[in-house]
Amino acid sequence: MAAGFFASRGGIILFKLAFMPAHDISALGAIFDWDGVIIDSSRQHEESWERLAAEEGRTLPAGHFKEGFGKKNEWIIPNLLHWSDEPGEIHRLSLRKEALYRVIVLERGLEALPGVRHFLERLRVAGVPCCIGSSTHRENIAAIIHVLGFEDFFAGMVTAEDVTHGKPHPDVFLKAAAKIGRAPASCVVFEDAFAGLEAAHAGGMKAVAVATTHPAERLTGRAHRVVHRLDELTVADLAQLVSG
Repeated sequence: MAAGFFASRGGIILFKLAFMPAHDISALGAIFDWDGVIIDSSRQHEESWERLAAEEGRTLPAGHFKEGFGKKNEWIIPNLLHWSDEPGEIHRLSLRKEALYRVIVLERGLEALPGVRHFLERLRVAGVPCCIGSSTHRENIAAIIHVLGFEDFFAGMVTAEDVTHGKPHPDVFLKAAAKIGRAPASCVVFEDAFAGLEAAHAGGMKAVAVATTHPAERLTGRAHRVVHRLDELTVADLAQLVSG
């Protein structure tokens, strides 16, 4: 956008143009992973796997939690933990794990990560539609949204129950973009997990990595931008990412 003004100096009329970049936000969409981006419940999730293993008399391989972070239980149970290949048993174990997670959350409470509320308010004021795209189960997210009072921030959610292929497949983010009526190329995805960042790229979206689960140096090169807190970003920053 150009702004012009006249100034007179010694009878000579001067005209000056100041050029300011204009970034269109009308087509912009924001898609958020849940754990590690909006909240940090990694310890609660890890403990829920530990409680489930104790209940079932099973063992957990070393490093299982970080390796499976951001992926669906339905992939973790047969492929990482090797507990069962039977669909009914996988489903039972998955539901029990999430029930244990909710018990732990009720025991300990939960808060949004620093800067999250401020950033979501910033997007709401600007009219940028937001959607959750997560491997977390819908019941978990719905319960915590209510606890946090975040109902007005999100136009919808796409969760583990809504997709066949979990991250790094882009299904969850593509469905989230469709839910808010935005083209994938106009969406910015906020992620903390490697699998989620891969999914954002696979879906043709811009990726912002949040350095909660992994240090910033490990995220560099995997995302279009790396931040420690969401409120480091402005709406103009997101529009510039999409248009750049």
